[in-house]
Order: sequence, then C-alpha cells, then structure tokens
Amino acid sequence: MATVGRPRRVYLFGTCLIDLFFPDAGVDSVRLLEREGIEVVYPQGQTCCGQPAYNSGYHEDARTVARQQVSLFPGDDPVIGPSGSCASMMKHHYLDLFRGEPDFAEVQALSTRIFELTEFLVRVLNIDLKDLGAPQKVAIHTSCHARREMGVAGDAEQLVDSLGNVERVGFERQTECCGFGGTFAVKHAPISAAMVTDKVDTIDASAPDRLVGGDCGCLMNIGGALEKRGSSIRVQHIASLLWERTDEPPSN
Repeated sequence: MATVGRPRRVYLFGTCLIDLFFPDAGVDSVRLLEREGIEVVYPQGQTCCGQPAYNSGYHEDARTVARQQVSLFPGDDPVIGPSGSCASMMKHHYLDLFRGEPDFAEVQALSTRIFELTEFLVRVLNIDLKDLGAPQKVAIHTSCHARREMGVAGDAEQLVDSLGNVERVGFERQTECCGFGGTFAVKHAPISAAMVTDKVDTIDASAPDRLVGGDCGCLMNIGGALEKRGSSIRVQHIASLLWERTDEPPSN
C-alpha cells in the first residue's frame, strides 16, 4: 500500500453491484468520507472494473473496459472502492492485464492510488467513530480478495470493534470463500451452493444480529442463503452499518 497523507479530495469508484443492488452502501461511503472533511468526486461514465471478463479469459475485452476506468481517475487523488474485489482488480490485476502495453505506466500509477474503503478509513484517515446505536451482535464476512489480495480483514474488524455498543462475534469457516466468485456461482452452481450452505450454517450458529461485509457479491450470496432458510440475520454493507450507528440525529 502506498503511504499517503490525509488528502483533501478522493475519487469514489461505485462498482456495478453497488450501483444496481446496494446504492445505500455507495451513499453511506460518501457520507463517511465527507464527514471527515474529504471532498468526494464521483466521475460520471463509470462502468464495470472488467473483472468478470478478465476472470473468464476475455482479456482484450477486459482491457477495453479497464482503459475507460483508468481515464476517469486522472491526477494524484486516491481512488476509494467500497469493494475488496473490485479494488483488487484495479490495484493488482490491471498490472497483469496491461503488462507490455503502451499505457502500462499510466495503469501502474493508478494502482498506487487504489484503496479499499475500510483500509482508507483506518490506515489513512484514522477515523474515530462514536457509536450511537443500541447493543448489537455483529459478524463480519471478509471476501477472498479483500482478505488475501488487499489484506484488509483486520481493518474491518478494527472499525467494528471501535463501536462501543457492538459485540463482534466470530464463526467457524470465517476465512473460507462464500461460494460466490462472480461467474463461478453460475458456472459451478452446485459447488457454489454447497459452499454458501457450509458458510451460512456456521453464521447461523453464532447467532449475530447482523452480518456485515465490504463486498456486495458476497453479501448477496450469503443474504440470499440466509433468507431462503428464514433466518432473521440482517445482511448489510459495512459502510451502511458504520453510518447508521454513528450518524448524529437532527436536532429538533
């Protein structure tokens, strides 16, 4: 991770799933950053980061999409992604995708400015949260990309632990994949279903009030499995949990 001081301005990369299914997570990410005095720029024209095409072997198509993304984030401002998976694609896999290409240097420069949201809140902003919510038990699912490629599992845990009225609960298989994996869940549906069943069995057993995470694909997969079995556990993006519990109510 590049060492940066506290910036005045950042870009937000919204991700496909936030745009289509979890818009509150994007809005709450902006709110958290703006409350810290950071100007948040959301470039219009954002598209997919290219990961589905890249993972499926369509590298030329992935490069076309990625070049559009790179062009939207000029300058030196950090780029914040509320997704470990998409952030990892832009930070790590763009380098492989563009190695030997004439615009590799531009891509390499961008990669040093990519941050996953919780990583940025903890390591750059050193955010101080005041918990205003009721007592609650919260479990965390950290995606494979966030845990193994971005290395930010501890950042999410630190943020949840800083909420004074929240008890963080662990569960077995916490470090295992939930079975989503983008197109993996479609191409290998029976395996994916078995993986999320194993995961949800242990989440249910730990009996949290909520399951939070930083990757919407995982949250959709786990949330769908929990809902199918009639579980009362609410699934939520970590940005929304943090904002919901620390937002000062308006004075009357």
